[in-house]
Amino acid sequence: MTKKNILITGIAGFIGYSLTESLINQGFNIIGIDNLNNYYDVELKYDRLRNLGFKIDENNIQSVILSEKDENLLFQKIHLEDKIGIEKIFQEYSIDIVINLAAQAGVRYSITNPDVYISSNIVGFTNLIEISSKFKVEHFIFASSSSVYGNSTKAPFNEIDNTDNPVSLYAATKKSNEIIGNAYHNLYGLNITGLRFFTVYGPWGRPDMAPMLFLKSLFSNETINIFNQGKLRRDFSYIDDIVNGINKIIFSEMKPGFRIYNIGNNHPTDLMYFISLFEKETNLKFKTNFLPMQTGDVFETFADITRINNDFGYAPRTSIEQGVSKFIEWYKKYYNII
Repeated sequence: MTKKNILITGIAGFIGYSLTESLINQGFNIIGIDNLNNYYDVELKYDRLRNLGFKIDENNIQSVILSEKDENLLFQKIHLEDKIGIEKIFQEYSIDIVINLAAQAGVRYSITNPDVYISSNIVGFTNLIEISSKFKVEHFIFASSSSVYGNSTKAPFNEIDNTDNPVSLYAATKKSNEIIGNAYHNLYGLNITGLRFFTVYGPWGRPDMAPMLFLKSLFSNETINIFNQGKLRRDFSYIDDIVNGINKIIFSEMKPGFRIYNIGNNHPTDLMYFISLFEKETNLKFKTNFLPMQTGDVFETFADITRINNDFGYAPRTSIEQGVSKFIEWYKKYYNII
C-alpha cells in the first residue's frame, strides 16, 4: 500500500509539533513547514524541531531538512503567503492530506497587530486551500478556534450556535477560515474538516498562554495578572487528548463533506481553581494582580463534544489535575528548575 503524503503546517508550533511527534513512524510521508516567526521565543520552536530529529542550524535553515528520527519526515521553512513556494511543495510531494495548524495566534496581540493576522490567517489560509483544491487533496483539515463563539451566554458551546459576533480580530479570521472552507467545498467538492480548539495546554506549550505565563511568574516570584477579578472559566484541554482526537480523524475514512467540530475537554475549570493547582503542585504561592476584563476576552469557554464523540469516538481522558501535574513536570525539566 502506497504511503500517504501529509503536509503539516505550523510543525514547529505547539499543536503541530505534538501531532507530528505522534505520527512519527506511523507509515506516512510527512512534510512539515513553518515560518518560524518570533511571535514568541523562537528557541522553543527550534527545540521542538530538534526533538523531532531535525539538526537545526539557526543561522542557515533555508533548505529542506530530513529528520533523523523518521526517514519519511522532512522540514522546510516557508511562509504560507509564499504561494509559489507552497505550490512547488505540492508539485514535488503529491500531497494527499493537509493539516493546517499554522496561524498567527493570540487574541490580545491581534488588537495591536492586525496586519499580520490578515496576512497569515486569511491570505496564507486562502493560498493553502486554493492550492489544495487545485491539486485535489483527499482531506483538508484546519485549526479553527473556540474564540469564534465570542461572548456567548449559552453553554456548552455547540457547533450549530451562532458565531457571527467575534470579539477579536483573531476570532474573526478563524470564522473567515470556516466560511472560506465551506465555499471551497461547495465550489470544488474539497473534503474539509475544521477543528475548534479549546484552550490547549501541556508540555511544549505556547509561552504566551496563561499556563506558561503562570509558571514562569511562579518560579521567578513575579506577579501574575488575573483578569475579570478571577471570574473566568476555561475548557482547558490537555495536548495528548487533542492529538489523539486529530489522529482519529486522520486515520478515519472520511466521506466527502464540510464539517466543523469542537475539540476540547468538555469540562470548564474556574480560573482560580486552575491557579490553585499550580500552587499545590509546586508548594509555592502566586503574587497576584486582579484586573478588569480585557478587550477581546471572553468569560467562559465550554465545548460540547457530542458531534466529534459520535463521529470518531473522541473522549478526553486527562483530568485537569493530571494535566497540570504532567505540564509542571515537563516545565521544570525543560527549564532546568530543581
